[in-house]
Amino acid sequence: MLLTNLELAFRAASVALLLVLAASLVSDFRNVLAARLGAAFALSSAAHAASYSLDVTSRIPLLHAPLIALSTGSIVVFWLFTRSLFDDEFHLRWWHGSVWALVTAFSFAGCVWIAPSGHVRFSVTVVNLIVLGFIALAVGQTIASWPADLVERRRSARVFIVCATALYGGLNAVLQIAVAGHHVGDVAETINAGVLACTVAAMVYAMMRVDGADLFPAAAEPAPPIVFSQPAADDAADQKLIDALMRLMADERIYRQENITIGVLAGRLKIPEYRLRRLINQRLGYRNFNVFLNNHRIEEAKAALADPTQAEVPVITIAMDAGFQSLGPFNRAFKAVTGVTPTEYRRLRVDAILPCNQL
Repeated sequence: MLLTNLELAFRAASVALLLVLAASLVSDFRNVLAARLGAAFALSSAAHAASYSLDVTSRIPLLHAPLIALSTGSIVVFWLFTRSLFDDEFHLRWWHGSVWALVTAFSFAGCVWIAPSGHVRFSVTVVNLIVLGFIALAVGQTIASWPADLVERRRSARVFIVCATALYGGLNAVLQIAVAGHHVGDVAETINAGVLACTVAAMVYAMMRVDGADLFPAAAEPAPPIVFSQPAADDAADQKLIDALMRLMADERIYRQENITIGVLAGRLKIPEYRLRRLINQRLGYRNFNVFLNNHRIEEAKAALADPTQAEVPVITIAMDAGFQSLGPFNRAFKAVTGVTPTEYRRLRVDAILPCNQL
């Protein structure tokens, strides 16, 4: 009885914390995609806290099946949440919802049909392999986007949020696969509920202690304009470094180099990486290093597309000359900044020039 009550207390604490987190995100940042996905992840994690069990030997009550399905779907929401939280250019697509629906539907089918028909191990194994796959995807994408993140406090928060959630989810997935079809007992269930409560409390604490503006920008603003003149700076040394950085961009066009990194740029300026990240973020207003580079590349491309003498130059050539590696990313980045495709931009500029020439 004591273990049962303790397990219920842990579950209730996890649900309460997650509901508070979801309400806080919706209240303060309802217009920000990352915050909405964070709230959705918190709510689906609450379903996990209320329904999750290592013991899957017995028939699952029909009323619990929707909660378990939502719990499984939380891993897809976690993947989308990490994408939106650490990638300022991420946009939700229709197929993201389809992926979530498929995973949730399979989990529901496993509860009400596959497992009860005698295929418990198959159902549990497939569901948890899906969970492990999305965890690996989220962690991989988070690691890949780490070097380009310029927001220092977001960089530190991402480590804890992703690692803690992925570690708990990964261990649970492996455990459930290992013990599928075996009774694990009240002690294991109580320990699992306690670990979940501690993980949730730590994650909520990590998110609450970081300034919300660092994690969730108040609005999806366009990339700040490139500043070639001397920017305002409180410190003379920072001002000198910003001037040197802008010379590298404007005169040497270092952004054209293939696979240019913030480390290479910091090396050219002879300063540590963390200081260059701080300069670009706090002085120039960028949250992502790739957006900073692409803004310069797009400015060069805009000039080339508007140049009548380059009217016959293919768009892909202009994109490659500016430093883009392929046409797809160039088109997406260009439209995100200008609102039109490169071809449309060129046509609009030509239409604007022709009347002037006719005069």
